[in-house]
Order: sequence, then structure tokens, then C-alpha cells
Amino acid sequence: MRVMPDVSNDLPSREVLFDFHGVPMIHSFSANWEKIQNFQARPDDILIATYPKAGTTWVSYILDLLYFGKTSPERQTSIPLYERVPFLEITISSTDSGVDLAERLTTSPRLIKTHLPVQLVPKSFWEQNCKMIYVARNAKDNMVSYFHMDRMTLFHPDPGDWSSYFKRFLEGNILFGSWYDHVNSWWKKKQTHDKIHYMFYEDMIEVKLIYHILFLEKLCCFLGLSSSLEERKQITGGVQFDNMKKNNMVNYSTLQVMDFKVSQFMRKGKVGDWKNHFTVAQNEEFDENYKQKMKNSTLQFRYEV
Repeated sequence: MRVMPDVSNDLPSREVLFDFHGVPMIHSFSANWEKIQNFQARPDDILIATYPKAGTTWVSYILDLLYFGKTSPERQTSIPLYERVPFLEITISSTDSGVDLAERLTTSPRLIKTHLPVQLVPKSFWEQNCKMIYVARNAKDNMVSYFHMDRMTLFHPDPGDWSSYFKRFLEGNILFGSWYDHVNSWWKKKQTHDKIHYMFYEDMIEVKLIYHILFLEKLCCFLGLSSSLEERKQITGGVQFDNMKKNNMVNYSTLQVMDFKVSQFMRKGKVGDWKNHFTVAQNEEFDENYKQKMKNSTLQFRYEV
């Protein structure tokens, strides 16, 4: 297992949001913009896209196991997931940029993740007709999880208290912008682009083994992969949330830009934790806001499983 360099004396400071092509953004995700937009995708690249804290790490790990779990098992204990599946738009001083990591990948396919809204995805992914997997999570749980991530990620904008964060989330005034815009724009794109597989976080968290296996079967069908029932059972066991949370090659504990004393990166992995945060008044305000902003959308989410 590799030892990450100690950068404790060079910890990042919290950045400030600014408007970037109509999306609230920070320097660490826009400083390398020309290189990001000029990234040359390959036809077999697979792009994993999500709004932050909607299951990115989970799906990244599943795909890495599906493609390389049997052929390169040593990857699982020697290379952190964030290097196996680079975060395309990130540029922070303590580690290589996402573009550099992606360009150095020797795997085929290359697995790459992004939180970019669909309109900001580099054009080469569309030109090369790459397969894309989008994961959406219900907005209430997504908000709660994102709040805790912003608290513990040292270069993210200061989230403030829960009450003010709640307001900004509804307004879309947080990093990567509106949840509504993000999930709906990718959903709309999916209707005309058959290389997008649109998934739901809540489907991944189903308790019963049979649902996990069916979930993987659909994913494999989209990817054109064949896997046995035993292989799917094995992967299902490996990607159980509690197992990932304890896996230092998956849980981001080797990154020095997160304060695990504030919160865990992989915190609960549950559906319905919003009930522990929302007041009755906030829930009513959210439901009204959701009703207005989703009135023209065919997307449907589950808030319990």
C-alpha cells in the first residue's frame, strides 16, 4: 500500500464561489479549463457523471471491479480509487490534476468521473460516442450528504450552518450549481443519446441481494459485459457500503484535503437520513420548491427504500 506524502503544512484554504459559464464554481475545478475542454476522449472511455455526493465513488468502484477485478486484482490494494478513476476537472496543489491522471491511464477502457453539468462535458466524449453512466440521488438526501462533504473538504466553500446551506441548495447557489438543473439536463440528454445509462442511487442501496444482482445485470447489459451470477455476487459483497467505508483505497482517507475529524467522506450511505436534518418547516418549504421546479420533469425519486 502506498504512503501518501505529508502535506499537512500545505493544506488548502476554503475557496469562494464565482459564476463560471452560468454555474457556481471554484478555482480548483476551473483553473485547468482549457486542458479539460481539450481532453481527448477515446471511443472506449467510460465517463461516470453525477451531481456531487450522489454515488460517484460507489459506481466508480463497481466499474473498476467489473473491468479489472479479475485481471488486475493488485490494483485493489495498491492504487487509490481516485487514481484508478480520475476526477477529470480537479486541479489542487497536493496531487496531480485529473486530466493528467486520466491521460496517464494505461487501462482499456479508461474510467473517468466528473461532476460537470452536461453542457460543460468536453466535446470529445460526445464526438467519440463514449458510454456515459449518470447517477442521480433524491434531492433531500443529496443535500444532507453534500452539506457534510462541504464541511470536511478543506478547499470547498464554507458551507455555513445547516439552515443557511438548506436555503442555498434550493437556490442552486452551491458548488456545481443547481441539483434540479443537473439531474434534469442529464435526463433530457439521455432521451436523445443512447450511450447514457441513467441510474438511481436508491437502486444501489436496496437491502436485498437479488436487487443488487439485478442492478449489476442491467449495468453489465449496457456496458456489453458478460458476468456470471457468482461474479456479480462477489462484486455485490465487495461494494457493500460498510466494506467500502473501511477500505482505505476507496474511502479517500489517503487524501490530505479532507478533515475526517469533521465527517467521514463515506458517512452513512442510507436513504432517508434527511429526516434527521430537515425540520418540519424545511420539509414543507422543500416540497413546495420541488413541486415548482420539477413540474415539467418526468424524473421520479424515492425517499425511502
